[in-house]
Amino acid sequence: MEKNYTLISRLNNQVQWRGIFSLILAVLLSVSAIAQQTGRIIKGKVTDAANAPLPGVIVRVKGTATAVTANQDGEYSIRVTSGQDVLTFNMLGMVVQEIPAGTRSQLNIVLKESSKTLSDVVVIGYGSANKKDLTGAVVSIGSEDFNQGVLVSPAQLLQGKVAGLNVTKSGDPNKQPSTTLRGPSTFRTGAAQEPFYVIDGVPGASIDLLAPADIETIDILKDASSTAIYGSRASNGVIIVTTKKSKAGQSRLSYSGYGAVENVSKTYDMLTAPELRKYLADNGQAPLSALDDDGSDTDWQKLIERTGFSQNHNVSYGGSGQTSDYGASVNYLNNEGILKNTSLKRTIVRGYINQRFFNDRLKLGVTVSNSSSNSEDVYSQTTALSNMLFFFPTVSPFNADGSYKENYLRTGSGTRNPLSVVDNNLINNKNEKTLINGIASLNIMEGLKFTASLSTQKDQTNNKTYLNSQSGLARNANGVAIRSEILNTTKIAEGYFNYDKTFGKHSLKFLAGYSWQEDKTNDGFGLQTQGFSNDQLGANNPALSNPTGLSQLILDQTLVSSTLRLISFYGRAQYNFNEKYLLNASLRNDGSSAFGLNSRWGLFPAVSAGWRIISEDFMKSVPVVSDLKLRAGWGKSGNSLGFNAFSSLLVYGAGTKFYNNGLISNAIGPVRNENPDLKWESTATSNIGVDFGLFKNRITGSVDYYIKKTSDLIYDQYAVSTTQYPTNVITANVGKIKNSGIEITLNAVAVKTPNFTWTTSPNVSHNKNVVEALSDAIYKIDFIQTAQLGGKGQSGNYSQIIQPGEALGTFKLWNYAGKNAAGISTYINAAGQTIASQPLTTDMKIAGNAQPKYIYGWNNSFNYKKWDLNFLVRGVLGNKILNATAAGLNTPADAKLQNIPRSSLTESFADVNAYLISDRYLESGSYLRMDNATLGYTIKPKSPTIKAIRLYFSANNVFVITKYSGIDPEIDMGGATPGIDNNNFYPKTRTLSFGVNASF
Repeated sequence: MEKNYTLISRLNNQVQWRGIFSLILAVLLSVSAIAQQTGRIIKGKVTDAANAPLPGVIVRVKGTATAVTANQDGEYSIRVTSGQDVLTFNMLGMVVQEIPAGTRSQLNIVLKESSKTLSDVVVIGYGSANKKDLTGAVVSIGSEDFNQGVLVSPAQLLQGKVAGLNVTKSGDPNKQPSTTLRGPSTFRTGAAQEPFYVIDGVPGASIDLLAPADIETIDILKDASSTAIYGSRASNGVIIVTTKKSKAGQSRLSYSGYGAVENVSKTYDMLTAPELRKYLADNGQAPLSALDDDGSDTDWQKLIERTGFSQNHNVSYGGSGQTSDYGASVNYLNNEGILKNTSLKRTIVRGYINQRFFNDRLKLGVTVSNSSSNSEDVYSQTTALSNMLFFFPTVSPFNADGSYKENYLRTGSGTRNPLSVVDNNLINNKNEKTLINGIASLNIMEGLKFTASLSTQKDQTNNKTYLNSQSGLARNANGVAIRSEILNTTKIAEGYFNYDKTFGKHSLKFLAGYSWQEDKTNDGFGLQTQGFSNDQLGANNPALSNPTGLSQLILDQTLVSSTLRLISFYGRAQYNFNEKYLLNASLRNDGSSAFGLNSRWGLFPAVSAGWRIISEDFMKSVPVVSDLKLRAGWGKSGNSLGFNAFSSLLVYGAGTKFYNNGLISNAIGPVRNENPDLKWESTATSNIGVDFGLFKNRITGSVDYYIKKTSDLIYDQYAVSTTQYPTNVITANVGKIKNSGIEITLNAVAVKTPNFTWTTSPNVSHNKNVVEALSDAIYKIDFIQTAQLGGKGQSGNYSQIIQPGEALGTFKLWNYAGKNAAGISTYINAAGQTIASQPLTTDMKIAGNAQPKYIYGWNNSFNYKKWDLNFLVRGVLGNKILNATAAGLNTPADAKLQNIPRSSLTESFADVNAYLISDRYLESGSYLRMDNATLGYTIKPKSPTIKAIRLYFSANNVFVITKYSGIDPEIDMGGATPGIDNNNFYPKTRTLSFGVNASF
């Protein structure tokens, strides 16, 4: 009975508490209802200055979470609680308005365009700045100004658009363009000569992770006063890429795509089979043997080249609400090369989401990008491209039994069937890149913001190469398989504070941050084996091979896994007084494990100043000038790109083999000397520039003059004594190189009427490059010979030289003196004598260099009602190209061994010297190219769901004007041997494409 009473008592207590809670809840709901009843609704419409509705405007009750978004007609409805509430109207590109609620119930707003639109904001590294406040040499290119056409790399978007930026690209879909900013400043190749990329704040992110359609703006930081904030990786300039994001209050869905046809723009004019037979007969030569002449007439260029078809599709969507924004995109590219069995297929998937908390004080975001590419290529592409010229046109590709026709006993240059090279030696390369970036930003107090980011990037490459049983490059091997699996990973953690403060006429901005980065490279293996029973599996299963000995089972010794770490502290201060006087200073301290124990840390300072002359009172009397700013800066940045973790260490590797207890073992010994003083290359740049605007900014532009000096250049072949060091060479910092030049950029609205607009944007730059030193008190070398091109009797010759007083890419060649009475090529030797025999290497002379004196671009855009037309002309002046391809082809006396070009018909058959690489083959590399012409038509249907549809037709490489006799004058300008055409230049293409852009 007592237990029952206790249970009933507990139940009663629960009922009582529930009643109390219900009562409290009812009171709260009543209070809320009363509060809502005491508030009121304000309605209205938001328009622009032309009375057009502005959908997507965020209307917020200031200081609260209450917010709404204007609809498609610009209409809104929001509840306020009192007349003291303030409504804010916010939209990207428009001036923010704040209006007290008062007693009104209807409030229509007209928003004005902001002078600080997206195009006026430039990303400068760990922050942004308005263009008018910049004190360094910075150029910003928006998506509306990007190049169009079949583009495999975002770097191609900038070709011809930026003064001082030289981007060269062949027709090879699997080769990245070479990008040089303000001249070369290192002897090293690869990443060491490229600008440093930053994508959405992630330093060093792979540019291959982006589709061109996903890019909003690209900001190019040229001088060290701008780039020094990135310290030891910024001496070649910094390219900052910002991707497209959803605008406030708007949702978007867009599609862009094109289909394209590519053809070879120019081919070599080689002799046909009847012409070759006649040439031999006219010069008293015996007919070719049956192996070399089966009565055919084969055009090998047409046989291994093709019409390439390409397509690209990009779908993206996104949205932005009161507290979040999100987006995603998918891009698919299929680019067929014009050389058979070369192609690139790539899919890029991106997605991001940002969430804001606590009245937008805390922002959390994550971005995921993945690029998956599958490329096909030809092993020994050089052999295929050269043999399509040299191989006899008098033979057919196949024997009667279907096998590839070869004559392995033939000597000369064209000894392999080019179709066999293309069909039987294939590379399949799969690459997977993934970048995950998380970011958190917190507004600690007014003006003070902290940002933290974590990112990880994975780069996995799986390479399969198979030279099948019919391959003339792997005779009697019964198939050769080459496999490699390589993983590279990068982890980055950064945290930095931004503090902005404005008081009176003074404006201050401060930045202080820390960065940690770890790169793990070459984590994988490489294997080559041979001897397969058939070709069906290719390189998919190397275990089925049957090598007859260890010499046929080869491990790739270049794949050495390593870990590299970089730690940095950085800061920047910006001061603006009265919108007239600007000052900027930055300092970065980098520490890298790649360098010697005595030199692992380096300071990279920068300072710059600007004077906005237009803001001075005396400029009011010069109304024609609408903007004028003078800026000057100096800074120091470094180049640590392209180094591995063992660059400064004593490294041991495999030596010769020896017998060890009856077994063959690899000897291990030192292969690299230690240098505890090895450090990064350092570049100091002085820059002075003027930005101006005329006639209410109908004409704007800039002029920059710079001096760029690089010291501590790294070279890995300085001779040392083996009594002091384990090996006879060492890697050391010794060299100096200087670039100086001027850049001019103009933008003009030439014509502007209600229906027609013409804007024109020319740019031109001049750069002078000179090597100043190669030696110091310890390490001495007079010159460095480069460009060993080979050729009959020339295998030990070099065609370029690096030496003080000359530019990088300077040619040193034999001096051609014309032909003698017998039609034999003659040369001038070191003694000044004319000789008709092959000269000595000591007879070579300086003959010019590959560096262009001028790089220019000229973009024009025309808009008439719904039509638009754009064309870009670009080119270079004053550079030289060594046409070693023409030299190798010009062998009239060898016409019985290989094909010759039509130009050789004017040569004497007795000229045994015609092929020698001399200044005879050093040609002008100047050219003018209409790079792109695009005609578009935009449809804007009267539909709330379709914003615009644009149809366009585009042509790339429309024409080129040049005196260069080779395939194309746009020769690779990167690396230590620029400006050389040596039988391996993948032909440039001419492209016609049709595309559509649609936004919803």
